[in-house]
Amino acid sequence: MEGKLIERLEAAVARLEALSAGGISARGLPDGSVEVASDPSIVAFDDLMAQYVARVSGAAEKIGGQVLDVTKILLEAFSVQKKLLIEIKQTQKPDMAGLAEFLKPLNEVIMKANAMAEGRRSDFYNHLKSAGDSLSALAWIAYTGKDCGMSMPIAHVEDGWQMAEFYNNKVLVEYRNKDPNHVEWAKALKELYLPGLRDYVKSHYPLGPVWSASGKKASSAPSKAPPPGAPAPPPPPPACLFSSEPSQPSSSHPKQGMAAVFQEINTGNVTAGLKKVTTDMKTKNRTDRTGVVSALEKETRSSSSSFSKAGPPKLELQMGRKWVVENQIGRKNLVIDDCDAKQSVYVFGCKDSVLQIQGKVNNITIDKCTKMGVVFQDVVAACEIVNCNGVEVQCQGSAPTISVDNTSGCQLYLSKDSLGASITTAKSSEINVLVPAAGSDGDWGEHSLPQQYIHVFKDGQFETTPVSHSGGETWRGSE
Repeated sequence: MEGKLIERLEAAVARLEALSAGGISARGLPDGSVEVASDPSIVAFDDLMAQYVARVSGAAEKIGGQVLDVTKILLEAFSVQKKLLIEIKQTQKPDMAGLAEFLKPLNEVIMKANAMAEGRRSDFYNHLKSAGDSLSALAWIAYTGKDCGMSMPIAHVEDGWQMAEFYNNKVLVEYRNKDPNHVEWAKALKELYLPGLRDYVKSHYPLGPVWSASGKKASSAPSKAPPPGAPAPPPPPPACLFSSEPSQPSSSHPKQGMAAVFQEINTGNVTAGLKKVTTDMKTKNRTDRTGVVSALEKETRSSSSSFSKAGPPKLELQMGRKWVVENQIGRKNLVIDDCDAKQSVYVFGCKDSVLQIQGKVNNITIDKCTKMGVVFQDVVAACEIVNCNGVEVQCQGSAPTISVDNTSGCQLYLSKDSLGASITTAKSSEINVLVPAAGSDGDWGEHSLPQQYIHVFKDGQFETTPVSHSGGETWRGSE
């Protein structure tokens, strides 16, 4: 048994070395790369890949299919990061534009992984999202200082994994009693980042990568002006993970809705943007309008009325105190990152979306949402779930109170700091609470909250006890 295990480990290490060498030689190493490759930080990165990435790869090979494909991309991303770490030791620190060009190979691999989760939803969607989102942790290499708009490298790795943990937990829950290979893959993926990559960054790059003072200069992206008479270039693609422009928090976006209206009124020039209506523009004088309403116009009017009934999507801070997230459909990357303990979050009418609240807030309310996922850090007062259907809520910090009212289907994920939360349910069904296991193996213990009760009149009052099912725990209470 031990001999087979050693053979498998040796084979995995050989594959990693071959792929890593292939990825490095693909672009060519600068002079002196052999000496740099023996640097302690590079050797430690090889050990990280041999210990943690090989474990993820081994579990993926047993599963096959798309899980193996996305794991190969993950291996490619780590190989590219090793190549960049070697080049950093021989390259002078570039400007922001040069840094974006320098990190372009890593960004392309990460975008390739994220593309696998787009389009038609796969049976392994949670695997693809978990692996793709986790690669954002590799962006720690772009940290250039406290003014770069990023968290410190160690914190960035932890935040990057939190983006993926929501989907990784889904894999653990779905396959824990079905297929141990999927469970092993999910556990190995988590340990790759926590503690694997986090401890590596903490030991070698706690303040970010160290560029060479006397090395070569990083090349910037060449800018070519179009020749005279040439058509205008196409619009730029979506911003990449390593953009040369610093990211802005949600609160710095232009005001929308009624806040924008009041801002326009306060300027004193309210009628500046209005156009004058001429005689031929009046309805009674227009020849292109008749009293007959076509079927196409009826359909257009009905569709516009249905849109106005649901309302436009919103993600904004109102009056500086309340975050409003409304009518978001199919959005998996909603983030509120600039919040404080005096603000509340109200989520309404969202469907098939995921919202991350990165920070402590006062109160969270989730109202009339379907297939909605919410991940939050800490809440001061309570997290309320009302009139929802098939929602998943994960608390990564502390929450004193969680209430579920008139909801069908709710999965609550509690952290170790939130196990003392008071959970109140009313007119709800299919409420499951998942708590971390006592050990550190990443397992979750699932507990279903009772929804049926027996009332017995005894000693002058009614005693109420939950209905106990075979194989489950008995919950007892009184009213």
